[in-house]
Amino acid sequence: MLFEICRKCCLLFICLFSSFHAFSATDKFVIGFPEDDMSNDWRSAQVEQIKLELKKYPDVKFLFADAGGSIAKNIFDIELMVNDGVQLLFLGPRDPESIGLVAAKLRSKGVYIVLLTRKINTEDYDVFISPDDFKIANDAAQFLVKKMSGKGTILMLEGVVSTTTAIQRKKGFMAGIKDNSGLEVISRVANYSRLDAIAVLEELLEQGVKFDAIYAHNDAMAAGARLVLKKAGINPASIPIVSIDYLPETREAILRGEQSASFTYPTCGKVGVEVALDLLRGKKVARNIVVSSQLVTRENANQVEPVY
Repeated sequence: MLFEICRKCCLLFICLFSSFHAFSATDKFVIGFPEDDMSNDWRSAQVEQIKLELKKYPDVKFLFADAGGSIAKNIFDIELMVNDGVQLLFLGPRDPESIGLVAAKLRSKGVYIVLLTRKINTEDYDVFISPDDFKIANDAAQFLVKKMSGKGTILMLEGVVSTTTAIQRKKGFMAGIKDNSGLEVISRVANYSRLDAIAVLEELLEQGVKFDAIYAHNDAMAAGARLVLKKAGINPASIPIVSIDYLPETREAILRGEQSASFTYPTCGKVGVEVALDLLRGKKVARNIVVSSQLVTRENANQVEPVY
């Protein structure tokens, strides 16, 4: 049903695309970012970093929108930006298939596509910028293998399962523990959401499900898990917890001993702006750009700045 809705939205987009407007003579460049869901702290910070970087360039008009997690609205936001004369779009697709169909039409009309951290199912993009999700997840697995001496049950809190980030963060982690027969993984989807993670943890504890460590695909879900553990009288410090992003509250949790580690996951906003302007100025840009990530523990948390 969801796919059918998205398919119809894509067809509508293609039909409406005939109304593509020429660029305004008053704006040298027009850049847009139809964000997937700005209720997610990290994704909201991604837009804010891009806005901050673009303030340095008064001749650039920046358009952004919040789809609130709706694929249909995300596609509609793209269509509106195209009609407003956008020349380049940043995309972080929730649904790589539907947005892939849209991206093909965009590029055929000369709109540049810069993918930030999430891929599409086609090659219809100009640049993909991201940390290496598979490697980060693999390193997280190795961290927990060592922490747990290769024995026990790990609760994996998954992000939005359709996104390439969540797919790679699961694949990389499972590859990292595959040689450890003493480890078991139970997995629950929490959609990169603190509230969803709270609901998942509460349900697991009510059901008496036991686990010895938590691997969360992002910091927000780890934060939700810590809240539930505390409410249940369980000290988070007693359970190894590893996540990805390294937000300010995670740094504090690590320093308090309530989380074992996090991996920095830059928003790629600064790099994205540099790449976007190079593309618009006709410069040659690498098609795939890997942004570095870093393991943060209590030993180095005071030295490593949160990603925003």
